[in-house]
Amino acid sequence: MNAPHAAGAAATATVAVIGTGTMGQGIAQVALVAGHPVLLHDAVPGRAAEAVGVIGARLDRLVDKGRMTAAARDAARAAVHAVDDLSALAPAVLVVEAVAELLDVKRALFAGLEAVVADDCVLATNTSSLSVTAVAGALRRPERLVGLHFFNPAPLLPLVEVVSGFATDPAVADFAFATAAAWGKTPVRCTDTPGFVVNRVARPFYAEGFRLLEERAADPATIDAVLREAGGFRMGPFELTDLIGQDVNEAVTRSVWEAFFHDPKFTPSLAQRRLVESGLHGRKSGRGWYRYGDGATPPQPHTAPDTAAPKSVTITHGSPLAAALAPLAEAAGITVETGTGASWADLTLPGGAGLRLADGSLAAEHGRDAVQVDLVLDWATCTRVALAPAPTAAPEAVAEAVGLFQSLGKRVSVVRDTPGMIVTRTVAMLADLAADAVDRGVASAADVDTAMRLGVNYPVGPVEWGERLGAEWVVGVLDRLHAAYPTGRYAPCPELNRRRPRRGPAGVISS
Repeated sequence: MNAPHAAGAAATATVAVIGTGTMGQGIAQVALVAGHPVLLHDAVPGRAAEAVGVIGARLDRLVDKGRMTAAARDAARAAVHAVDDLSALAPAVLVVEAVAELLDVKRALFAGLEAVVADDCVLATNTSSLSVTAVAGALRRPERLVGLHFFNPAPLLPLVEVVSGFATDPAVADFAFATAAAWGKTPVRCTDTPGFVVNRVARPFYAEGFRLLEERAADPATIDAVLREAGGFRMGPFELTDLIGQDVNEAVTRSVWEAFFHDPKFTPSLAQRRLVESGLHGRKSGRGWYRYGDGATPPQPHTAPDTAAPKSVTITHGSPLAAALAPLAEAAGITVETGTGASWADLTLPGGAGLRLADGSLAAEHGRDAVQVDLVLDWATCTRVALAPAPTAAPEAVAEAVGLFQSLGKRVSVVRDTPGMIVTRTVAMLADLAADAVDRGVASAADVDTAMRLGVNYPVGPVEWGERLGAEWVVGVLDRLHAAYPTGRYAPCPELNRRRPRRGPAGVISS
């Protein structure tokens, strides 16, 4: 490509958008607001003209809200034009395609465009699930095609994945990156891999929630609440997939799984498949995991009733859980003592309950009154804690553990004793897939974290989260999950295996 492309599209350069559905309209609006003349084309006669009207109405609303001046609105209105024939797109320096997610359709479209636009015009596909390399495969000059994956709604969400296919010229990727940045977006670079960054790394967030439901660890409302209120996620997997659409989310999961040749780390959920087969697609159909519409009752998570707090707690090991809870307990008026206790317990309560941070094992493996405590993002600010007692735990011991956390100002959900509980196994899997993506060159660690924070609103990037917890912790959780479910799904990725501590015969860690 010519050198000027590395600087991005000039503000006065013409941009074309093909496909005028919700995403195409949004991309066109972004380009217009950035000052570009925009040409709109749709294969269905009249659709592009309708889209011009819809975009104009959206610009009017921006003026009404004080987010755009009337003069800027008028200039943008004058700069957008509907065209009925591909040949009218000849002046464009950048063409962004947002048509149906069908490979043959996209390939035919771009092959037709090559006969129309200049040789240095950049072609971009907004595909979210198809291979950019495959889309470019039919082109005479495949190096001019790049992925520009916007997130819906494009005018509001900042993230854009800039995807380099096998043949994409680096100068073309640079041009796309610079253009997205000039449009006020936050672009991240990635290679052409199934799901790119967000849809690849995010799979465990949905899949682990669904597996926990299938294992009857907890109901959807409780799993959602724990991931929100303990894990710090904006939404839980059940409410989020209801919002996205169960059919859409399941199709992406299945596409990624098939693209990875049925790798068990990406296996779809049977429970979600049944939901889709039943036509229960979420909010848009009035029912998914939850019911919606008039008269629908908001789902309520399981929350333990109020219980008396213990008068004291004994720290039996200098663990992260003990370090986090000791000052909170003291602030709540609970006496904190240091003493000996069961080797498996981080803290012991007067009635005999032993508390330990979830690590991928079962509480039942440790003691009669063992109670595992799920991972939380921040003990000071979290509002809910999940506890998983051993099946043999005395009701009094469980109640005492519940009372402790309630005295710290936390709601408590008691869930079934399941390997890895809820937040622990979800975060360990996210850290694993993120580490693997970085190791395989899909994207840099910084871009993976940026993509997950901006694309799906994670409270912390999964690479950073894994580093906070430490490779030894992540690998330990995954090892125990792999022992419980020996399918390969939870086997630590090669990069984490390389980082696991090595111990000699005497148990001494070596470098």
